[in-house]
Amino acid sequence: MSFVIAILLGLIPFSPLHAQQIADSAFHPPIEKPAYTMGKGPIVLIDETHNNFHTVTGRYLPFAELLRRDGYMVKAATDSLTPKSLQIASVFVTVNARKHFKAEEINNLNEWVRSGGSLLLIADHPPFSESAAELGQTFGIQFHQATVYKDRTGRLVFRRSEGTLLDHKITQGIDSIATFTGSSFRLSGPGKPLLLFGPEVKAYQESDSSEVMVQGEFQGAVLEWGYGRVAVFGEAAMFSAQLSGPNRNPMGMNAEIAKQNPRFLLNLMHWLTRLL
Repeated sequence: MSFVIAILLGLIPFSPLHAQQIADSAFHPPIEKPAYTMGKGPIVLIDETHNNFHTVTGRYLPFAELLRRDGYMVKAATDSLTPKSLQIASVFVTVNARKHFKAEEINNLNEWVRSGGSLLLIADHPPFSESAAELGQTFGIQFHQATVYKDRTGRLVFRRSEGTLLDHKITQGIDSIATFTGSSFRLSGPGKPLLLFGPEVKAYQESDSSEVMVQGEFQGAVLEWGYGRVAVFGEAAMFSAQLSGPNRNPMGMNAEIAKQNPRFLLNLMHWLTRLL
């Protein structure tokens, strides 16, 4: 059964990949005290070299603008991933790559992180989790090649009260985080999960048209790697603000159920740049 047919039959939720999405450029959540003076903070490079579904001026504009308002310098990474191109950045962000990373790029990123850089790896459901599989594996991240969901809305909420939002410096002061379908993963090495799937969450595997439960798998985690840090998430809309479909429904940080997502993103960036 194809992914699209499964959606139409209601077996899996309508995926952000298939929805018409545009950035919500009017979304500007308040920042009480920016971490850095405007334009004086660390450089954040956002990957645009792997046919990424989310880019600085496209669907990840709200992500970039929130970081800029917190003082970060956000730039598009349009050059190949070499030691020279990476050396200017404090954080390298890759979101929903549709082109696989070359072995040399993976080695360069690995060495850059080991030397003190920070990587934010975001890979939604297939084909995005497939494109990021080899990169994830080098950091002990094993993506489950399937689409997670709980009901047809595709919306998932991780709550501290339910034990699915876990304690960490990044989650301080946060009670719930919303995501919008996506993928799940496990860690084969050390790391600290942040978003843990509880019961009733399933994954649809298009490869064999099967459904499996993903309780105990993760949708967000962080780890130390040499002198550097890595954060991995299996969903992209949670860190953007989009308007989806013909009715322009909020999807992401601008959704009613995601009010604490902006604070979560800033906490995450502060951890990646060692303010936390």
